[in-house]
Amino acid sequence: MTTAPTPVPASASAAQSGGGAPGPASPAPAPAPATATATATTVHTEAPRPATRRARGSRAWLAALPLILFFAIGFGLPAVAIVIGAFTTSSDAPDGGGTFTLDNLTGSLQGAYWTALWGSVKLSLLTALIATVVGLPLAQAVATSRFRAFREAVMSASGVLANFGGVPLAFMFVATLGNSGEVTKKLGLTKHGWNLYTFSGLSVVYLYFLVPLMVITITPALEGLKVQWREAAYNNGATGVQYWRHVALPVLLPSLLGGFVLLFGASFAAYATAEAMVGSSVPLISMQIGDALSGNVLVGQGNLALALGLDMIVVACLVMAVYLPLQRRSAKWLA
Repeated sequence: MTTAPTPVPASASAAQSGGGAPGPASPAPAPAPATATATATTVHTEAPRPATRRARGSRAWLAALPLILFFAIGFGLPAVAIVIGAFTTSSDAPDGGGTFTLDNLTGSLQGAYWTALWGSVKLSLLTALIATVVGLPLAQAVATSRFRAFREAVMSASGVLANFGGVPLAFMFVATLGNSGEVTKKLGLTKHGWNLYTFSGLSVVYLYFLVPLMVITITPALEGLKVQWREAAYNNGATGVQYWRHVALPVLLPSLLGGFVLLFGASFAAYATAEAMVGSSVPLISMQIGDALSGNVLVGQGNLALALGLDMIVVACLVMAVYLPLQRRSAKWLA
């Protein structure tokens, strides 16, 4: 019978191969203390010192200093001048100007000036609402399209049209939809009561750049809607209308309201297009400011234009006060 060899410990076999007598097995090396490893790791991942953080913060402020200076000179100083001029008499006043008064501010909220301010608000509300309703389905078609060329074409066109305004836009509509425009003559629109140089005609012109602006604004929010939400709604028996009513629209509501406020501000501040197309036939606050700055005011009321500008600044601040919280809320849902 063959007997299997007895296993020999590694230490003993090593001793025998070296010619020495077998001795007791050497104990295995003890692992390094955990505290030493933790200490080493702590040394390598130590947080930056307070002095280093302060140095980085100072360099960041230096990098942003040109932008801060530009904002202070381009926006801060004019805003201060408007506020001061709105509450002081004009230089052509009988007292020589510079006297504190509230007549400019109260006058800017009365008569034709109040009518112009209310006209600008109505025009901005109407065009922003229509652009929001029209732009949402168009942006949805872009966000869900499988054709990359279609998406890129629509987004590129929206980026161009959203910044197309002023005299060129007015001339384009006058040449096409004016009283003697090509489209107006061929379709006989004047027989049906169409008139470009009215409140309704100006609203159509404003939609030309507000709808593309809405597409640019709401498309990222539509892309943030998770596919799992739609699938979960369908798996629970919801229809497409129910999904949009109970899931998509509540999530998109802050973005929609934010886009509406942004469109309102863009329409409220527009000047060149309305000036070149309708002039003073449609009462707008921007037209009144232009008339006041050009000298078309009563003697001694030159600072009335500054009071009208202050009214616009107050409206713009109210718009931004609504827009910024809505943007933060929508970013929390769609992140």
